Amino acid sequence: MINLYPSQIESVSLHRVGNISKAEGLFLSEDPYQMDDETNGLLKEYFFKPFRDKEENYYHFSHEADLEYNPVFMQATAIFENPATVHQGSVEIAKHLFQQSNHPHIKSGEVYVAYISDVMIDNQKTQAIGIFKSELKHDFLQFEEKAANLDLKVLQGVNLNKLDKGCLIFNVNKEEGYKVLSVDSNRYDTKYWLENFLGITALADENFYTKNYLKFCQNFAKDVVLPAEDKQQEVLFMNRAVNHFAKNDNFEETNFLNEVMENPELIPEFKHYKVEKGPKYSVEDVSTFDIANKAVSDARKKMKNVIELDTNIQIRLDFINPESAEKFVEKGWDEERQMYYYLVYFNKEQKS
Repeated sequence: MINLYPSQIESVSLHRVGNISKAEGLFLSEDPYQMDDETNGLLKEYFFKPFRDKEENYYHFSHEADLEYNPVFMQATAIFENPATVHQGSVEIAKHLFQQSNHPHIKSGEVYVAYISDVMIDNQKTQAIGIFKSELKHDFLQFEEKAANLDLKVLQGVNLNKLDKGCLIFNVNKEEGYKVLSVDSNRYDTKYWLENFLGITALADENFYTKNYLKFCQNFAKDVVLPAEDKQQEVLFMNRAVNHFAKNDNFEETNFLNEVMENPELIPEFKHYKVEKGPKYSVEDVSTFDIANKAVSDARKKMKNVIELDTNIQIRLDFINPESAEKFVEKGWDEERQMYYYLVYFNKEQKS
């Protein structure tokens, strides 16, 4: 878990990177940008806000041969070892990004390389390097008084409420390729940013496995539980699955299946589905791991506990305890109407 509120931007270097295929150039600043208090505060919010609002899906630098062949990893290492070289490192990072900007879809833009102090990650204070890119320009109006009239000009600039691309490299776990977070608002060129430029891959930690296993379960519920049983059982299965994760610190698949799978006939189906679909979620060989509480909370927020009926009625199963649905919601068949029905028990209506 990261905390960026006490963090400070110690320096930032600005460059402009064009698109090689469009014969656009590379502009490299000779010196770091000299910030004042106002720009420092604005840049902090511009750089950090996307990471505060985003799930913490960590990456790490990698290379098929050796990490020393990953240019951004090597520049980050040099900067962490000697922060005084951050501007020189930013120039090399901008050059590397320029070399990867060779597809017609890639937009030119400004690149910011920042050295950041007092970053809290997993209750540990450390430093970070931020690499950010602004691509999209927006029109805005600027007003000026001229004699007896108010004049306006249409200018173009960067929207400080939306960072186009960015990454934070934390000075931890160097031997494993550091811990890295990345954001990308323009997903049409994600491969260019993550793979070609940064050279990072998903970090297989407790957050990775917790998130991916729950996604795998969600698809199992949709592809297997729903056709075999009904929508209510699909929702109940996912509620039981999430609650199992929420109340345990460690995951063990056998215990999970025994607790969550009410229909034992579906256990072989689950195992077969894992062989078939598990590689998509990188869980095919995973049966034990530590559970990340934040990943569970994030998954619960995204769960759609709604039974949608073809009579334009929705039943929302909004509760933590899945036993409530089985106790207070019954499904049946009406012979006279030749229709299914849900019978819902309650003591009193809640005031909205």
